[in-house]
Formats: sequence, structure tokens, C-alpha cells
Amino acid sequence: MRLVTVPGYGTEDVLVDDAGRVITGTEDGRIFRISSDGGVVELLAMTGGRPLGIELAPDRSLVVCDARRGLLRVDLRTESVDVLVREVDGKPLRFCNNAAVAADGTIYFTDSTRDFGIDHWKADLLEHSRTGRLLRRRPSGEVDELMHGLAFANGVALAADESFVAVAETGAYAVQRLWLTGHRAGRIEPLVDGLPGFPDNISTGSDGLIWVSLGSPRDRVLDFLLPRHPLLRALVWRLPEALHPKPRRTVRVQAYDDGGTLVHDLNGKHDEFHMVTGVREHEGRVWVGSLHEPRVAVIGPLPPGP
Repeated sequence: MRLVTVPGYGTEDVLVDDAGRVITGTEDGRIFRISSDGGVVELLAMTGGRPLGIELAPDRSLVVCDARRGLLRVDLRTESVDVLVREVDGKPLRFCNNAAVAADGTIYFTDSTRDFGIDHWKADLLEHSRTGRLLRRRPSGEVDELMHGLAFANGVALAADESFVAVAETGAYAVQRLWLTGHRAGRIEPLVDGLPGFPDNISTGSDGLIWVSLGSPRDRVLDFLLPRHPLLRALVWRLPEALHPKPRRTVRVQAYDDGGTLVHDLNGKHDEFHMVTGVREHEGRVWVGSLHEPRVAVIGPLPPGP
């Protein structure tokens, strides 16, 4: 695994553009682009918030999920930042997190929770509010809700043929999918469940697989709390920070085919990198970002699948 340092902290997501360059955002609102060899890091724009998920739109602009400002469009030619969605049904987005963009410009994106903002993301996992949702912004600007009641809605990915959209449920260790076309259109079902860790951002690779970042292994305390009364879970959140469950230092991503079959499981540790929250496969190499690191990493070439 090779590391590339960026002049910012918290490279939560990674995007690889048509030229093989890597784009990521940091907690101070900056968006950087890294050359394919990792040798050049340049500042592209500043969102004025906290950029999380980053996607490329058909017009080559960036679609950015900003946890503080909503769904944004970044014009790379002018560095201008425009708000696409700030509120839905008259209520502001609380936690815009990740997105996927269809060929016609339709944007599928998540609002992780209606109860907590990014500064208290752990609270939603502890309280298990199930207020996350998957939203859709049509090219006309119309926004509608496709899924609700999700346990911390997180990463979003479209099937290579756009037959379904997948969304990660961090608090349920699962990736759900909503069929968009065919006789199953409108049906919601698991793509994969019982994951060995907390799924964060997901993406469709150049290999057509759905790649899933796993920020941390499953936690025994949270597994114990999930079926308990909400009051007990809320009390745990109110304990001192030192007593909260802590992520364990791992570097892990998985890839699944459209049938939910595991194809790749890259699992290890690194002294200078942990908590993978963003993943992007591009031509046999896997780029990853982290909520807690001032760097991105690249893994590859990929080993053969099982």
C-alpha cells in the first residue's frame, strides 16, 4: 500500500477522474486533485463546509455531498460552488453524505440521519435512530425520497447498467438496493448483509463491481445495544467520550458482484493509515480515503478474485 499526503485532514472520500487523477476533500472544506502517480497535489476549490462524497457529473463538474451545506455542484473551470439541494420538503438536509450520478444527470444521494449532524455522527450509531434516507435529484431539479428508515444511510452506488441503486446502512452492517428498471423496479432488497464491519462509502469500480469501504470491524458493545431499548442506547451516548465504543485500526475494503457474491476482500493494517471511509477501484488499483488521516492510499495491483 502506497500513501500520498495531502495538505488537509480527513480525506473522507476519493474519486478517480477520466485521466486517472484522484480527487478528495478535507474537513476544512478544501477539495484537492492528486496526479495519477501521486506526485502533484493541487487545490481545486473550497466548499465552505465539510465535503464528504464526491462524484463526477456528465458535464465534468463535481457533485459534492457537503455535510454542512447540502448537495453542491463545483465547476472545475471557474472553481465556483453552487448549492443544488439545501432542504427537502421545507426542512434542511441534516447530514448530506454520499452520492452516485446517472448518465442523464440524475443524482442519488443520502441524508444519513435527521437527528444529528456530522459533529455527532457516533450518536446516531449508538442511538440507532433509523432516520436515514435515500434521495433523488432529477435533472429538472425536482427532489424526491426513495428510501427512508435507514440505519445511518451512507455510501451510494449505481449498478454498471444502472438497473439498481445501492445504499450502505452503516448501523445495520448491510448494503441495500433499490431496483430502478425491469420487472423488479421499485423493489428494495439486501445486496449484502451481515458485513464484518461498518460500511461507509461505496462505489462502482471500472471492473463493474460494487466496492465497499469498511471503516472498522463490528463492535461487540454496539451489537449488544442494537436490539435494546432506545433509552439505554441514548444513555450510552451521554457517557463520557472515553467510555464510548472506539473504531479499531484496520484497512479493509470488499467488492461484490451484482448478485451479492464477494469477489475481493482486502484486509490488513498500516501504522500510518486506518479507518477507510472512501474507496474507488480504477484499472486494477484501489484508492482509499479516511475520515481520520491527512492522506490517501492506493492498493494494487489487485489479487485474483476467489
